[in-house]
Amino acid sequence: MKKKQIIGIVVAGVMFIITATASTVVNQYIENVSISENDSSVSMLDKSIKLPSNDFIGVVNVNGTIVNNDPTESALRVLEYDHDQIIKYIDDMEYSNNNKGLLLVVDSPGGTVYASDELYLKLKEYKDITGRPIWTYMKSYACSGGYYISMASDKIFANRNTWTGSIGVIISTYNLKGLFDEYGIQEINITSGPNKAMGAMGEEMTDERRAIFQSLVDESYEQFVSIVANGRNMSVDEVKTLADGRIYTAQQAVDNGLIDGIDSYEQVCKNMLAEVGDADIFVPSNEYANIVSLFGKSQLLKKSETEAVLDALQGKESEVMYYAEGLK
Repeated sequence: MKKKQIIGIVVAGVMFIITATASTVVNQYIENVSISENDSSVSMLDKSIKLPSNDFIGVVNVNGTIVNNDPTESALRVLEYDHDQIIKYIDDMEYSNNNKGLLLVVDSPGGTVYASDELYLKLKEYKDITGRPIWTYMKSYACSGGYYISMASDKIFANRNTWTGSIGVIISTYNLKGLFDEYGIQEINITSGPNKAMGAMGEEMTDERRAIFQSLVDESYEQFVSIVANGRNMSVDEVKTLADGRIYTAQQAVDNGLIDGIDSYEQVCKNMLAEVGDADIFVPSNEYANIVSLFGKSQLLKKSETEAVLDALQGKESEVMYYAEGLK
């Protein structure tokens, strides 16, 4: 056997041992830090973002559905949208003397009313306390809750292929009573009142219950309209003519005053730097996610389709949503 072949075999063997050892160590660590709902004694992985020591504009990426973190999920699950991390990141920039502005980059179909509003209020707090600019850049879509959070911005730009708008509110539930009846399944709910089980899969949607749900939607809708009116310097009546839930193309959004212009991400960064002055564009990276993705358990990194269906059937998605339903 040639010398080069022997060296190659040895190197390959060493690399295999290193990779296997690292994988074992990380997987064991995952087992140790994965916590149950009732175990709060185990420290969570630090996911804070280290800010630059020089002047910078901080990019806040909002990707996926805007929802609060689920405390029952693994500490090492890589979230498409990490609400807690983003709120803390904005907080840290708020008190950083090196931060000169914030660029919100949105690629989201929306989210829950609570999480969308909490992020919007945090962005407003940042702007009110610091006086620094917030610009928004919309990518593939910035609909419903994704549009809602953009109302904290001084300027809003979108890619020419962006879909945005979808100003409205939705509650989605499942009624399987017909299916239950066909197969002799009966849902039994012991309640303290006639509407306590409203929305349950085996219960009829009565006119009274539908009216109650509608009142929840209407109140959140009025809040959404008010936020848009304030953010875009429009009257409530002007917003309501546009806020029937429809999605707008980027050009339609410009024509209706919902955004300021169409541009590329790179050009928006250049224009914001020109306004702010000498600074860098800072895009945070998820270093902990990269480590877990390299060696960790793949089933911990992304919620499976089965888990998503089970969550829906268990009522985890029957919340009041600022969400573009067709973009799931």
